[in-house]
Amino acid sequence: MSDDVPTTPRKRLTTRITQLDGKLPNLALMRIAAWRRDEGDEIVFRRSPYRHLDEPDYARVYGSTIFSFAAEQAARLKSEWPDAIIGGTGIGTRFDVEDLEGFRDCGLDYSLYPDFDASLGFTQRGCRLSCKFCVVPGKEGKPRSVATVADIWRGSSYPKHLHLLDNDFFGQPEEQWRARIEEIRSGEFKVCFNQGVNVRAMTRETASALASVDYRDDGFKTRRLYTAWDNLKDEEVFFRGVDLLEDAGVPPTHLMAYMLVGFDKRETWERLFYRFEKMVARGIRPYPMIFGDRHRTLPLGGCNKKIEQRQLMEFQRWAIRKAYTFVPFELYDVNAKGRGQEDVASLFAADA
Repeated sequence: MSDDVPTTPRKRLTTRITQLDGKLPNLALMRIAAWRRDEGDEIVFRRSPYRHLDEPDYARVYGSTIFSFAAEQAARLKSEWPDAIIGGTGIGTRFDVEDLEGFRDCGLDYSLYPDFDASLGFTQRGCRLSCKFCVVPGKEGKPRSVATVADIWRGSSYPKHLHLLDNDFFGQPEEQWRARIEEIRSGEFKVCFNQGVNVRAMTRETASALASVDYRDDGFKTRRLYTAWDNLKDEEVFFRGVDLLEDAGVPPTHLMAYMLVGFDKRETWERLFYRFEKMVARGIRPYPMIFGDRHRTLPLGGCNKKIEQRQLMEFQRWAIRKAYTFVPFELYDVNAKGRGQEDVASLFAADA
């Protein structure tokens, strides 16, 4: 008869992973899920902060939010599960997953996002700039290299699609960004710089490096580089960078520029439209990013458009949907779609 004492199997615990905003996979939640799964937990992934009628009492609940407008969802998650651990810049927290008790780095759990087949990660962290509206410098510090393309790519069973989350790709040491560019180019990867490249610090060398790789949008379908024009005072340096990119072979039509609106206390519709129209005239696609209350309006300034009551959220939607190509903002119906907007535009043209 064996002297071995039978052991009681550990009861399998269940962890809820909750992504409260953002369309991209959440890297922090993927790391937590990989860790908890390695500990033997069952993982349940949700995007809603609400408790479903059939949901159990989880052993652990984690949530993450990126944008401030999701603060209400974070509060709701906390009300449903008071012990939930919620992180992310959307609620102003500075702690990282490494701060979780007992955390071990077990890689990334891509199974949370079965329809996502790209490889996600950072080649560098930190940023050279110190923009007042941005948390990156305070949270991540000065730029430094953290990974190679080989570290990020999931392997030969997945497409050669790199989705880089670097906030300042060219801020890392030159020998490092040159090595990453060569890895992308020689490996024939398509690469998405979704967080944007710093056009204000563009040089002939960095412009040439970008032109040499197969840069793409976040769906890896369209040729796209992301950048930003946040402050009106940066007009000269912004377009200097655009010129350097164009000289290197990157046309302005390949650029999407994140456009911070509502942060500058001097912001008016006139100042906002000045930036917007300058970019559109050059062929750049603006992408407004609203700071603060999305439902507020702006003073007209010298703007003569009848938009005193229009909201920043409406402007954002008008721009992102490229409705400006067929209907003026003052006539834009935020609830109409396609043909209805074009009918309004044709009436406007007839009256002009």
